[in-house]
Amino acid sequence: MSSNSTMAKSSQQQPESSRTRRYARRLPLVGTLAAGGVLLLAGPAFAHVSVQPEGAAAKGSFATVNFNVPNERDDASTVKLEVTMPTDHPLASVMPQPVPGWKVSITKAKLPKPIEMEGEKITEAPSKITWTAEDKGVEPGQFQQFPLSVGQLPKDADQVVFKALQTYDDKQVVRWIEPTKEGAPEPENPAPVLKLTAAEADGHGAAAADGKSGAKDGAENTAAADASGSDTTARVLGAIGIVVGIIGVGFGVFAGRRRSA
Repeated sequence: MSSNSTMAKSSQQQPESSRTRRYARRLPLVGTLAAGGVLLLAGPAFAHVSVQPEGAAAKGSFATVNFNVPNERDDASTVKLEVTMPTDHPLASVMPQPVPGWKVSITKAKLPKPIEMEGEKITEAPSKITWTAEDKGVEPGQFQQFPLSVGQLPKDADQVVFKALQTYDDKQVVRWIEPTKEGAPEPENPAPVLKLTAAEADGHGAAAADGKSGAKDGAENTAAADASGSDTTARVLGAIGIVVGIIGVGFGVFAGRRRSA
């Protein structure tokens, strides 16, 4: 082969090598942007204290709800959660489920107006539930669920608003008490809101005298909470799929340009 041919072949290989290096440098940037997209999609799922199930508790029923408490700090642990029960629609029956590593206390208050439940007149009701960590609490990068069986849910309201205080081991208190107004942006520290659905036609949405209705509704709503968690997982997995797709496109563009060269 002549020296001119060798030089020509070398000059063709050099641009190709240069392009390869450029694409190799760009791929990490594509991956970084895609990973950022995953964080944006997954982050809001546990951004603040919330109550679930949302949209799955029937009016006039007993239900099992979960207060989801994420740790938003990277240098402190959550060691206390205080949830204030609604005063406009008192919940006469509130029973916490034991949570390992936490002690729970119930504060009761006299009602300004007695209410009736299952044929009995109720003059006082739980006003606040407090969970206090007996060990490390909710550490950074973790979240904890605090289950409650509550009832009888109001029959004439579309939602129940709770207020919550989250205390960290450095004494900082985050007050999740701000109301969310329809059509307005979500406040910085929104109060947990439990959405209510219409009572079913067969009447199982209303409280039954023997308590079977409450147990049935509690099981159904626990299943709904699990479904909500599965939906969050599906969104995160979908976001990961987007990342893989973006990286695949980057490799595809690189390979295509290499072949065309």
